[in-house]
Amino acid sequence: EERFHLVSRATADAVWDWNLFTDHIWWNEGMQTLFGVPPDQLQADSSSWTSRLHPEDSDAVVTGIHAVIDGKGTHWSSEYRFRRHDGSYAWVLDRGFVIRDASGKAVRMVGGMADISRQKLAEIDAQRDAQNHAELLQVQQRISSMALPLHEALQLVADTVLRQTRARGALVELLREQELVAQAAAGDHVRPVGHLLPVDQSLLWPSLREGRTVVCNDTEAAGWDMSSMPHRHGVRSVMAVPLRTASGVVGSLKVTSDQPQAFSRRDVAHLEILTESLGSMVQLRHVAAQLRASEQQYRMLFDEHPHPMWVYDKETLRLQAVNQSMVTHYGYTEAELLAMQMTDLWPAERRAAIKASIDAIPMDQRNRPVVSRHLKKDGSMMDVEITAGSISFNGRPARQVLATDVTERLRTERELARMGRAQRLLSACNETLVRATSETALLQAICQIAVDIGGYRMGWVGFARDDDRKSIEPVAHAGYNQNYLENLHLSWSADDPYGRGPAGTAVRSGKPVIVQDIRAEGDFADWTERMLEHGFHGVICLPLQQRDHDQDRTFGLLYLYAPDILQISAQEAALLQELSNDVAFGITSLRAHKAQQRLQASVLKVAAAVSASTGTEFFVQLVRNMADALGAQGGCVVRLLPGSEGQPDRVTTLAAVLDGHMLSNDEYMLEGTPSQMLLNQREFVVAEKVQQAFPSAPMLRLVGAQGYAGQQLCNGDGEVVGFVFVLFRQPIAETDFITSTLQIFAARASAEIDRQLADIRIRHQASLLDKAQDAILVRDLTHRIIFWNKSAERLYGWSQLQALGQSIETLLYDDPTHFRHATQAVLEQGEWTGEIVQYHRDGSTIEVEGRWTLVRGDDGQPHSILAINTDIRQRKASEREIQRLAFYDALTGLPNRMLLMDRIGHALANAQRRHHGGALLFIDLDNFKTLNDTLGHDQGDLLLQQVAQRLNTCVRSVD
Repeated sequence: EERFHLVSRATADAVWDWNLFTDHIWWNEGMQTLFGVPPDQLQADSSSWTSRLHPEDSDAVVTGIHAVIDGKGTHWSSEYRFRRHDGSYAWVLDRGFVIRDASGKAVRMVGGMADISRQKLAEIDAQRDAQNHAELLQVQQRISSMALPLHEALQLVADTVLRQTRARGALVELLREQELVAQAAAGDHVRPVGHLLPVDQSLLWPSLREGRTVVCNDTEAAGWDMSSMPHRHGVRSVMAVPLRTASGVVGSLKVTSDQPQAFSRRDVAHLEILTESLGSMVQLRHVAAQLRASEQQYRMLFDEHPHPMWVYDKETLRLQAVNQSMVTHYGYTEAELLAMQMTDLWPAERRAAIKASIDAIPMDQRNRPVVSRHLKKDGSMMDVEITAGSISFNGRPARQVLATDVTERLRTERELARMGRAQRLLSACNETLVRATSETALLQAICQIAVDIGGYRMGWVGFARDDDRKSIEPVAHAGYNQNYLENLHLSWSADDPYGRGPAGTAVRSGKPVIVQDIRAEGDFADWTERMLEHGFHGVICLPLQQRDHDQDRTFGLLYLYAPDILQISAQEAALLQELSNDVAFGITSLRAHKAQQRLQASVLKVAAAVSASTGTEFFVQLVRNMADALGAQGGCVVRLLPGSEGQPDRVTTLAAVLDGHMLSNDEYMLEGTPSQMLLNQREFVVAEKVQQAFPSAPMLRLVGAQGYAGQQLCNGDGEVVGFVFVLFRQPIAETDFITSTLQIFAARASAEIDRQLADIRIRHQASLLDKAQDAILVRDLTHRIIFWNKSAERLYGWSQLQALGQSIETLLYDDPTHFRHATQAVLEQGEWTGEIVQYHRDGSTIEVEGRWTLVRGDDGQPHSILAINTDIRQRKASEREIQRLAFYDALTGLPNRMLLMDRIGHALANAQRRHHGGALLFIDLDNFKTLNDTLGHDQGDLLLQQVAQRLNTCVRSVD
């Protein structure tokens, strides 16, 4: 049970479990996935299934499943229609397994439903198409019968057209003087039978009169006035085909629909085929009516009938009478025809069989129309539809024959069949293209589809190679081969005898080559007999092209062998060309995807290289990954060495790899090497034979190279500083990929060389900054320290390693208020100069004079803040001492007379402003002079110091 439920959750089908005792039925999530039915809306019994069966299928399906349950069978399956949650029906394949108890009684049934709507609808469309063709042929035969009254024949046509096109209305109208008379109608949105419409009021007649078919699939978009007559209201799509006879257009066959885009080209083709027969039928009935009216008129009509007619003797088969149309169609004179027998009109290989069938026809029987092939005087064949009846002619048993030339009609039908096959082939190939993930699998599938659906005996895909012979190599095939391809040595060179056939011509011209009958062509030379032995009678060669530098380049071809002589129309040729274009697009898309994957892999290799450490190890990793990404056997990064003018250019290798092993670095001269070309051009590629071009290059000999690709390395000023190149033992096939990928590695190598030079300059500049006496530091806009010189280490007590990355606000400031104000000034004004208090690592304060500057990046945006801080603690201490001596007594530390007078001035000004009074307290030391004179000045000074201390304890620090 657990495995069953696990499987039911894993499958895409709608799985069910039916308890036959309780009628309880369980469904998995597939019921909602496939049919949109929420689980909470499913009944718990079998009605959740039976209620959704299509009414036309329900009885048969229920009867079938109960027959298995009540019998002894264990398996049941059925195809039927099942209602989705949205009310539409899906075709399903339902299969179940009956579980029985020990007595053989069914107790449980489990199974699953798969949605086969797509396959089923395709089968139904194919059946409907075949049925439509068969019905059209049957209708043509019936309306050709003189036994069917005219109005019934016309009504049959209207009903058939309405049914086949799924229109809302169908109308057959015939021209009578200046009015169109509705002769037969079916459905609605058309005029009723007998209605007369003046031709000047008809929207379609001007085109129909000229013999043109009219199709409008959206009357509103076309701006047609559909409101002038009631039968036009609501009509959105119209299709009308002129009804032609020998005298011209005599009416039309028209269908209408209330839906836009209702009619297809296939509908148009069917109507045109039907109107051709209908026109002939109308003409024939008109002739028959006249024949019945007058024997003389009959003779005249017999002679002037648009279709060939003749009378032949039943026993001798000799022609007794012929009309003018037979003379015209068959090419004989009347005298020649009257001297011939019927057998002279039949192909030699069919004469015995046809004569036997004619002899077996009873005298009084009128045969149904049959299609046969007749010989013309010029030896060509003509398809005719024969209708014959027994008559008495000059007193002898005879047969009167009406022959309708259906060569064009059959050709059209065959063309429609071929077009349908080509469209199915195109559709299947496009579906394969959408799903393709591999070029090999795609090409094999295309060949198989051409054989299975296209009906070709064999198909293969080949690529045009750029080798010395300009060969065409088959890479995939399907169908009847029997070592045929293995012995095929094609070329696309015009100088090669094997390159003058359809394959070579298609590659060179870029245009399809179609050989309808290989026996009529001389391009196959000695291969004609062998092709015929393999059953190949026609050839279609379709070029595969891609856009390359604003030109279409043929890189291959699709070659198809037909089992019969080809009859290809322009439309079918266009479809086949579209097929080849789609196949070419699919191949180029897969190749582009593969190239993108290779490019992504290359980018990853670059990423792996740039993630390596700097210096020598960087270039080692870069060269390894570069050779690996490009499939090269050798790779190298070199740097130009400075030299004197007139001296040969020399380089030194920064890293070199051969077959995955690193080579020791060395110096060598550029002269005689392909890299010398890179002194004056950005890139240089030799696809093949590079050793012959540069025989003295040591690296080429060491690798045994055939191909070379190199790129300049330039510094930031655009000066060439080195090169990067790769070597291949085989010719380079994908030059664009190699050069584009090499550019990525070259750009990174150039950046690393630039970075190394910049590091040297920066280290030199940093050494100068470290010698400065002031503390120089740089912080980013989040106040993280990014530079800290030696003087900063001495001033603050923090080493560079300890300071970098730390927040300067928390490292140097106890109260950051002043720091933030100064920083805001820098951001607003670009600079700030002033004094600020900072803290040493040991907690002591440091007074500095700061000169802060805002540093901007290349884009003009603020990047960091440069601070130069000067230690002014000694200067500030001296300033405070001078101030203290000026305003405080040196012995007692109390304010002197100058400070007293300053403070009294402030107090008086404040009292006047507030209109308050004040008081001045004088304290005198009694007997101070006596103590000073008797004990000495040192004791007097000590007394003054003690008094000062006591006075300080009696007042506030701010007083």
